[in-house]
Amino acid sequence: MKTIKDVNLTEKRVFVRVDFNVPLDEHGQISDTTRITAALPTINYLIQRKAKIILASHLGRPDGVKQIKYSLAPVAKTLSELLKQPVLFLPDCIGEKTVNAIHRLENGEVALLENIRFYKEETNNDENFSKELAKLADAYVNDAFGTAHRAHASTVGITKFLSPCVAGLLVERELEFLGQKTADPKRPFTVILGGAKVSDKISVIDALLDKADNMIIGGAMAYTFLLAQDHGIGNSLAEPDKIHTALTAIQKAKEKNVQFILPIDSIVTNHIDFDSRTMGIMQVADLDIPEGMKGIDIGPKSIELFSQTIQNSKTILMNGPMGIFEIEESAKGTFAIAEAIAKNQNAISIIGGGDSIKAINKSGHSQDVTFMSTGGGASLEFLEGRPLPGINVLDK
Repeated sequence: MKTIKDVNLTEKRVFVRVDFNVPLDEHGQISDTTRITAALPTINYLIQRKAKIILASHLGRPDGVKQIKYSLAPVAKTLSELLKQPVLFLPDCIGEKTVNAIHRLENGEVALLENIRFYKEETNNDENFSKELAKLADAYVNDAFGTAHRAHASTVGITKFLSPCVAGLLVERELEFLGQKTADPKRPFTVILGGAKVSDKISVIDALLDKADNMIIGGAMAYTFLLAQDHGIGNSLAEPDKIHTALTAIQKAKEKNVQFILPIDSIVTNHIDFDSRTMGIMQVADLDIPEGMKGIDIGPKSIELFSQTIQNSKTILMNGPMGIFEIEESAKGTFAIAEAIAKNQNAISIIGGGDSIKAINKSGHSQDVTFMSTGGGASLEFLEGRPLPGINVLDK
């Protein structure tokens, strides 16, 4: 796959698909700039080569309707501060006014188009819309790994009408760490999976059981596995219809000689109020959770068990939190695992998925891990071994 380092983009108008789908707080302010920061190496590389840079991204799910709350205007402001140069924000992404504004760009200048999903044609991969986007530029760069699993106009359609079409530096790094570093890992290779549902991760579990030495399961998905082993899980979130799936995974781990590690204790409560971010009565339960209580985080014994395995690993891949990390009382497990990963400086550590990145950032250990993947669904699909449309269309 060709990257921006393989082609001459000097003084060319370059359409760069980035992933600025950043989380916003209740006041519409950006609460985490990881995805913007991740795109800076590619943008700076193009600035240094005096390209005229046209950035395109989506934000949220506006479903083809222009909605002010999903405007990329605040992103332009933050990006300008990070680049230490002005960013021209354009209130549309196609049309004559947009084309004229782009043609006025000087070498090394940066423009950001308005939310590309304000047009339903984007997600429909509409050919005419793709042509309109292509009118803006001479070359195409995909640096949005987080949307590479979607066959949309700005990730696939546009590539029919522009040449060259190459990967940005972030996409190159994503494929290196999620691909090469996990395909032939330094061993022991430990995979840590969390989150709510087994059904969301079962294909990844299956694919990674072929590569891993240890697989640690946390988060609510662990309760489906514990239920499958006839443990009491009280009112914990679980998927009883996925018990057979869970047992199949445990059996495969045995056959592959992979250590399959589940929590041995949990932090439990009888009530969660997400609005006020408070819990009812809280206690530590061993393997079996009492009726009327629900598991919300891994307990102290599980933290110790998981941390020991992490400490002895040479490659670590984490995708998903260990509990409801958004609420302080049930964040300790996730933060403790983040700390254990950060402390192991002998290992290559790869963090994937939006919640995991948020958790690592909140824990204060983002500088201590080797690589943080910006792709949620894309990283999972890639780890499953599924082809990514946005990558497949790039020049080889």
